[in-house]
Parts: sequence; C-alpha cells; structure tokens
Amino acid sequence: MSTVPSPAPNSSPTPALGWTPPPRPTGAAAPAIPAPPAVDTLTVTVNGRPVTVPRLTPDWQGKPAPTTMLQACAAAGVSVPHYCYHHRLPVAGNCRMCLVEYGTPALGPDRQPLKNPDGSLVIQKSPRPAIACATPVTPGMAIDTDTPGVRAMREGVLEFLLINHPLDCPICDQAGECKLQEYSVEYGRAASRFVETKVHKPKQVDLGPRIMLDDERCILCTRCIRFTRDLVGDDALGIVHRGSYSTLAAYPGRAFDNNYTLNTVDLCPVGALTSKDFRFRMRVWFLKETKSLCTSCGTGCNVLIGSRENVLYRYTPRENDAVNRSWLCDFGRLNYKWIGRADRLRQVRVRGEPATWTRALAELAERLRAIPAGHAAILASARLANEELFLLRKLAQHLGAETDIVPRHGEGDRFLVHPDKNPNTTGARVLGLAAAPPGANLPRFAERLRAGQLTALLVFGEDPLKHGFDPETLQRAELLVVSDLLPNGAAELAHFVLPGCAHAEKRGTFTNAHGRVQRFFKALEPPGDARPETEWLGELWERLTGERASTSPERLFRQLAEEVPAFRGLTWAALGDTGQDLPDGPPPPER
Repeated sequence: MSTVPSPAPNSSPTPALGWTPPPRPTGAAAPAIPAPPAVDTLTVTVNGRPVTVPRLTPDWQGKPAPTTMLQACAAAGVSVPHYCYHHRLPVAGNCRMCLVEYGTPALGPDRQPLKNPDGSLVIQKSPRPAIACATPVTPGMAIDTDTPGVRAMREGVLEFLLINHPLDCPICDQAGECKLQEYSVEYGRAASRFVETKVHKPKQVDLGPRIMLDDERCILCTRCIRFTRDLVGDDALGIVHRGSYSTLAAYPGRAFDNNYTLNTVDLCPVGALTSKDFRFRMRVWFLKETKSLCTSCGTGCNVLIGSRENVLYRYTPRENDAVNRSWLCDFGRLNYKWIGRADRLRQVRVRGEPATWTRALAELAERLRAIPAGHAAILASARLANEELFLLRKLAQHLGAETDIVPRHGEGDRFLVHPDKNPNTTGARVLGLAAAPPGANLPRFAERLRAGQLTALLVFGEDPLKHGFDPETLQRAELLVVSDLLPNGAAELAHFVLPGCAHAEKRGTFTNAHGRVQRFFKALEPPGDARPETEWLGELWERLTGERASTSPERLFRQLAEEVPAFRGLTWAALGDTGQDLPDGPPPPER
C-alpha cells in the first residue's frame, strides 16, 4: 500500500533453467483432478529401524529421481549433517559431511537375498562409506548414521574445514545461523590438533552491489555457484586457484549483479556471503520473525519479517512450493524501508487541522449521508488486503459509487518477478473494485469532477495527482478523503486525511496473480494515529448505516467467502501458512 512507485527490478539475465511457478487454471472452472497413481515404494533400514520410502522423489527441478540415503534418513526422522547439499539445487557431493556407513542384502548362489534364522535379511556391509546426498537407496539397504566410524569421519571433515577457517564467530554476521558453528559443537572435536599458520585469503571482497564476500570463511560448498548458474542462468561465480588456496570469485571484470544475488546469502551455510543491507545491523537471535508476504509484485512471495523493538531489519524468503519455493528477488527483499520512513502520515486531520478518529469518522459519516447516490467514487488500491477491499465494496454499494484501482506494470522475468507490480490486483478484480481493464475509470472520474457530476472522491493508498488528476480538478470535489501511509499532493488538498497501515502493521490476505489466497501477519505497531483500514472502515460503516461490522480479518474473511462467489469454500484457518487457490482459479486476463 506504499505510495512509493515500484521501479523496475534490477537487470538480470532471463533464467533459462530452474523452476518456474506451476500454471494455474483459468476460466470459469478448473479441470477435475484425477486420483494420484499408486506410489512405488521400497523398504530400507536406518539405524536398525525399517522405513518405507518411495522409489522416486522429486529432484531440484521437480522431476522424478531415485530416492537418496539422505532423503530416506529424513523420512525416518534421522538428521544427517550436510553443507553442499540443498534440496533446491543440483547435487554436488563435494563437502563429504554426509558420509554414512551402509550395507546391502547378501545374495546366495541363486541371486536371492539370504536371510537369518529370524527371517531378517543378511546384510553385507560395504567396506567404504557413501555420501548420503548422492547415493540412491536400494531394497533392503541398511544405513548407519551414528557408528564410531561415522562419528570419526564427521570429526575429520570438520577438522579439515576448520584448518584455515578464521575463529571469529563473535564478530561474524552469520553467528546464530551458521551451520559450521552448529555442526562443530554437535559433531566436531573439542580441541584442534592444527598448529601450523593458517592460509589467509581475501577479506571484505566487494563481490557486487549487494553482496560482501569473506573468502577466509568460505568452505567451498558451491551452493552459490549452482544457484546462480542453474536456476538464475547467470554463470557469474566460480572457484579459482587450487588446494588450500581455492577461493570463490566473480567472473573477471564483472560485478556479481542480478536480481537474485541475495539468495546466495541465504544459501551460504557460513558467513562467507553477507548482505550489505543487513551486515552488522542486528544479531539474528534478537529478531522476532513474522510470517508475511512480499508486496512488490503479483507473485506474492512468502517472507519472514525480521524485526526488533518495532524496527524492521530484513525480509528473508519463507518456503512455499506453490509460489516461490525457497527464493526471493533482490528488489522485493529490499523494498521495505518505506515502512519506517520518518515522514509517515501519523495524524488524523480534518480540513487541515489535527483531529481524533472519533470526530473524523462521525463527521465523515454525516458528510457521506448527504451525498446523493451515484455522486461518489472510490479510488481503491490493489495494495489493500482482500478484507479491506471487501469493506470498500460494501461502502461502494451503499453509496452507489463507481470504483477503480491504479494499475502498475513493469518488467517481469521467467523466475519470480511478475509484470503486475500490485500485490492484490486479482483480489480487487474478483471483488469487483477494478474496472475492465483496471484504471479505465480514472479519466471518467476526473471528467465527472470537472463537470460537477461527482461531488465526493474517496482515495485509498494512491495519489490521484500522479494518475491524470490535477489540483484544480481535485479541489472541485465537495468531499475529498485520502487514506494513505506517506504524504502526497492529494493529502495536502484533502478534507479528511486518515493515516493507514502498511501490510507489516496489520493482518489480512492477498490474492496473487495466479489466484492463490495467502495470509500475512502483524510484525510492527503502526506510528501515531495510524490504524488498520479494517478497523476504521468497520467503524465508519456502523456510523453510516447503523449496522455492526466485523473489524477482525478472520470474521471479515468468513463474510467475504460467504458473499463473494470467487472465494466460496475458503476459510481463514484452512489457508494455513502457504495459502490456497481460488476454487475456480483467477479471472482471465483483461484484453
């Protein structure tokens, strides 16, 4: 709902490989979903306990691939430490932290498995360990993750990783989120046997406009290289030199700069890659994490808001297979600072003078009652939540008002960035607040104001002066109401200025461009007099009509699902952390 215009995302190569969001059904009804086929399974033993797993599981691209030892152990609830492996990336198998011991059924002369007297399989133990991340399981395989040999191998791997690693945990930005730190405590040796001088590598390398690299901390897991090459399609990173002197580097003469670079900070298991925006600003164990959504485009990526003492410090991606998997674009990740701007609208104003909410809403209700039917218009915002748009829909029906939203379009890509730069255009369309196409009514609103046919204009989260209106036209309105977060030209002319809340300061739902309805939650307290729009719109509705209106998002969503056919069957609780699709899919795109 910010009035900050959304610039085009940072230039980046079009991802040629990797994952793209699944297509959504369009039109009046989604096709019937056939029953899933029976899953072909096999049974293995993990630390002496049998577990049944599918023969094939989705790989990093979502394609069927043989189930690995690591996945079988996870299914058995057994944690296997790893650095280079990531379920969203191609397998590299270079860190060796996931080494395990294993055995396979011994075969008799007839090539059939031999059995013990009790009926169990005779296991022939392999003389060599295997990396669990890349080794497929076979029927009857026995995997051991906690033998003396496995523990010794993990200690050895960690000892090698720490030979040249600086012991600077107290000042490392990754402290509290560092897998090297955690595994060293859980699996490593109590003391180091290494007494030689450490190899010193480059520190504070300016890798790109948003990334700082400390090569001494890098453990050469290559997660960042694989993500950038295989998912983003930008072969910008690589390993140079050899042996103990191997270092991560960007392509000579190029900065590491695409719209997804900060995902490498999330992927880095140590403190080698850090975000310049978050670097040294806050210790992660002090942060409160709140489940929310990115509002920079119509994709609706799932995020965690990290905040402390009412200050927002960072967005990090929250996993959702149906929307953004584990990723977040750099522009969306950094598009949060407007929420804490010092010039936020903090005070209710009536005709330019400070006022209370009680006085403002009482006067506004009285003024709206005097407006003839059809002489009001509502300029809503596709940055408002579904619940707020639902209340505006009811208000528009009561006043006989026309409605519309401001469309925002920009550059998209084939990965996460959507060309629709509003987070809730689909919600506004299915609730009937957007014209066809969105924005088509704005010139008519301005013309009707000039002609004196429109006497009241209610504006939410937008500045009409940037969308075809001029000050003289707005001054013709007998009633101009502006609800926004940041100051703008229309607020200077408004009879009523009602400060609103950012999405991080309230609860609600958005409907993304693919028709997925998702919840977001409150992380911060709003400044000054600012209130969530659902609260004061519900109070205004009660003063205007005498009917009680719900102000909680949960109750409003229930009413919305009952009254709006597109949402029918959805419930607040069933949305969960990852959301649900509209039952009939999103409306077809406007032409």
